[in-house]
Formats: sequence, structure tokens, C-alpha cells
Amino acid sequence: MDAKKVCVVGAGPSGLAAARELRREGLEVTVLEQRDGVGGQWLYDDTPTDGRDQLGAAGVHSSVYASVRLNTPREAMGFSDFPFRPSEDDSGGDARRFPVHGEFLRYIREYCDTFGLMDAIRLNTRVLRVAATAPPAPSDGCLKRWTVRSKHGEVETEEVFDAVVVATGHLSQPRLPSIDGMDEWRRRQMHSHSYRVPDSFHGEVVVIVGCSVSGKEIALELRCVANEVHLSAKSTDEVMTPAMSKMLARYANLHLRPQIDRLCEDGRVVFADGSCVVADAVIYCTGYIYSFPFLDTEGMVTVDDNRVGPLFEHVFPPAFGPSLSFVGIPAKVIEPRFYEVQAKWVAQVLSGRRTLPAEEDMLRAVEEYNRAREAAGVPKRRTHDILDLEYCDEYGEQNCGFPRLEEWKKELIWSSFFAMLDDVETFRDDLHDTDLVRDGLRLHGWIPLSRPPLPEEHGAHDEVESVQNSIKTDKAIN
Repeated sequence: MDAKKVCVVGAGPSGLAAARELRREGLEVTVLEQRDGVGGQWLYDDTPTDGRDQLGAAGVHSSVYASVRLNTPREAMGFSDFPFRPSEDDSGGDARRFPVHGEFLRYIREYCDTFGLMDAIRLNTRVLRVAATAPPAPSDGCLKRWTVRSKHGEVETEEVFDAVVVATGHLSQPRLPSIDGMDEWRRRQMHSHSYRVPDSFHGEVVVIVGCSVSGKEIALELRCVANEVHLSAKSTDEVMTPAMSKMLARYANLHLRPQIDRLCEDGRVVFADGSCVVADAVIYCTGYIYSFPFLDTEGMVTVDDNRVGPLFEHVFPPAFGPSLSFVGIPAKVIEPRFYEVQAKWVAQVLSGRRTLPAEEDMLRAVEEYNRAREAAGVPKRRTHDILDLEYCDEYGEQNCGFPRLEEWKKELIWSSFFAMLDDVETFRDDLHDTDLVRDGLRLHGWIPLSRPPLPEEHGAHDEVESVQNSIKTDKAIN
């Protein structure tokens, strides 16, 4: 029998993982990528967004700004059989544990080249529509086939595939708050998606909405050029972490403010406590929404308050599985490792090595998962946030026999996370590895990247272990 033809939409890390795993299962793969290179979000786009819709996508895909450094240690991320090691040539790479974004792009390209994926990828090809065709004959072993219409230059192409994997990421369509006066405010407003460099904010008063990692990092960068930077949060108590306290104590022109009440035509930004500032710019660091404008499922797959559903295990829509799947939906997971897990599962199901439960059983599982999350107080828009390494291990084991993450890597991840909560400015360079982490680094050939241990580091393992469970329910991270 001919191999099933599978279309992968997107050539970022999740799409490349899908392409590789599908090929390993003997499937015929075509990857459609709208940009001129692989890498997805990590393909930095310095196209000026001035004069464009800076509250929308602004004509660019990547949300990476120029100074971005990774906040996950390189030794613990990367694909399972392709470590994210520094470049061995003289290309001027970044060998640090938390390198700049260009270093990760180099790694993604190297992954693509090493496993010969480029010949499956069509660059500069935008997907216009994906829709189910009539059901094939039962003997074909697939519930649906899919018609995919794409455009390369001025040429449109329509093809039929046995399956489609959507791997377009979730960090390109800005999520905006609803603030009184926002539509009438004539001074500069932009989403962090459009932010690249701080130069144009010289001497200004800037209000940043949102105190997540990107909000804090952009504030720290802007405070070097702006007169004042005001960070606005829904709850000032919840965001007052040690990292926030240290930022405010270090820099006199950084200020924490409550939620914005309204924006006034005269430039005033009025906060919920009645205080106000006259601002030159407002930057919304308020996250992103899932968006699949090309996907036509006749309402069978929807996005409701940022919940994509129904999706069995964040991957398969019960009505269309296994011929339609999503790789890369979950957030707050270890990337790209978790997407590799999902890709491997999809490939094994499409090849027939694994089977999915009945449609009604998958729907029931989705409903149970959603009810459990709601009972735990998780907002609907956080449905796909995971932040649980044990869950990720169980997910991989049960669905595709994926190996568990090594304990030293888990400890490295958690210790880095806690260090970021303590001091967002220094955690990437002020490294304090425990004995377990150092042993893991040494065993797997990473030890040249780590420095000799300090005496006070001994015993830190117990402290990390004691707070791992509590962090999972810490509402501050939401």
C-alpha cells in the first residue's frame, strides 16, 4: 500500500518534530511554511512595525524581541536524542546556559539539516484553507481526508492529504485587554508582539500592562532609556515576588501600579486606585490567543476563551482523530521536548502502531479534564497551561512510550525557575548547581559549561524538592 500522505502546517520546532517522527513511521510528509526559513517563533523578524497595526499581528509572525535570552537551561531542553549543545565551529555562537534567541534558531536549523527534513518543506507557502473532504472508503483506514489550499507567490495549489498536523504555534496572535478609552487614546499603543528594541522610547513615560516574564524584562530594558516605566498588574500583591521587589528597589524610575481603570484623550492613564500618570506609550504584555484562520471544521473545533477544543490530550479532536491533530498547543512545558512527545504519538497513531479510544470516550476524557481544571480554580484561558513535569512524564509514557525526563534535569529546571522568581535580572548568569545537577552535567558531557561548586550550594537539593509541589498551585504564576 502507498504511504499515507500527511500535511504539516508550520516549520517551527513542533512542525519539524512532527515531520521527523512521521517519516520515521514511514509516512509521506509535506511541510508548508509561510516564511522564508524554518524556526517559527525563533526566526527573528526585525521588520519595522511602525505605521502598522501594532495592537495586532503587525504583519510579522515572530514575537521575539532583539534582546531575548532563553529562560530554560539549554542542558534540559532540546530534543531527546539531539542535545542543545553549543556550536563547535567559529560561527560566534552563544555557549551560555541561557543563550540568546539566535543560538536556539541555529540549533533548530541544525536539527532540520541533521535529519534531512528540508526536502519535505515548502517555504514561502501560506496555507489558505484546510477542510475535510468526503469520507473515504472504510478500507482506507482513515476517517477523513483533507483538502489543503495553499499559496506560493501568486500561485494557488489545492491538494488532498490523508491527514493534517497543525503545528503553527501559539505566540503570534496578540491577546488584548478591554480598557475604557482604549479605542480613543491617540498616543502610542502596542502589544509586546510588535516590540523589538527600546530606542524609540527614549525620554518617554511608558506604561506596561502585565507583569509576566516579558513584561518585567521589557520594563528593565526600557528603564535604561525612558524617563519612567510603570508596570500595571491586576493584583499588585500577587506580582510582588522577590524579583519584583528587587527590581523596584534597584531602579528609581520603575514603578508598580494597579490595574488600569481608563485611558484619557489628554494622555492620562488612570489606575484603579485613582492615581494617574501622563504617558507617551502603553505596551500590552498580555499574552497571546490561539488562532487557526485557515482551518474549516464547520464549528467542530473552536477556540473559546483561549481553550482549543475539544482536544483529546491537547492533540486530537475526537470528531476528526486521528486524521486531524495539533502539535504544540500546550504552554508552560519544556520545549521542544514535549512537542516531540506529541509528534511521536501522532505518528504512531497514523501509522497504525497505536490506536485512539472511541470518539465518545475521548469526548468524555476531555470533559473530565476540563472539569478537573475548573475545580482546581484554573481559568478557562489557561486550559492548555501545564507546568507539571510529572504530568509530562506520564503523558509521554502512556501515549507513546517516551522516556521520562532525568531527575537531574528536573532539578535544574525547577531551580532555574525559582531563581527567576527570586531575581529576573541575574538568574541566567548567577548559577548555583546542586550535587545532583553537577553529577548529571558531568555524566552527559556538559561539565565544561558549569563552574566549580561553591561551598554553600551543598544541601540545596532538599530546598528545591520541598517547594516543587507548592509551585504547581501558586496562583501568582498565572
